[in-house]
Amino acid sequence: MRAFGKRILWLAFALALVGCASQQERAERRARTQQAVAEALASRQLRISVTSMSSARYGTRTVSFGWELEVKGDTLVSYLPYLGRVYRTSVLPTPIGLNFEAPILDYHESRMKSNHTRLDIRVKTVEDVYDYVVEVYDTGKASIYVRGQYRDAITFDGDVVTDI
Repeated sequence: MRAFGKRILWLAFALALVGCASQQERAERRARTQQAVAEALASRQLRISVTSMSSARYGTRTVSFGWELEVKGDTLVSYLPYLGRVYRTSVLPTPIGLNFEAPILDYHESRMKSNHTRLDIRVKTVEDVYDYVVEVYDTGKASIYVRGQYRDAITFDGDVVTDI
């Protein structure tokens, strides 16, 4: 019985060591992610991979891999799905919606709380003028709110691509 008790004690000790190591690894990963997000914001080289979208008219939906929003200096690259009502018809043969690359007309960055940064971005395409409100959290999560002059508003959630 004593040998069995010692084995359990050693097993508990080993599990405690593994638990401490994984806590340290998680803390290091969080720190690396926070640093990568801060560097992306500082350099205005930010890419967000979208995982879900939500609109007042159609509710929340999970999206497939590949949809993203990217800030490249003074350019916004928007490759996002859209569900909502369009209040003005397009003269273009194929509407572009939220799939475009356009120069940023207005960019404002502000630290809202100790854990996230808000970006207010305005762009103009041949179809519409869009206001993007992007909230980037230190954890690498992000939310995107898009409002066009002639479209229903839509919200996206996703992750900052940090290549860690």
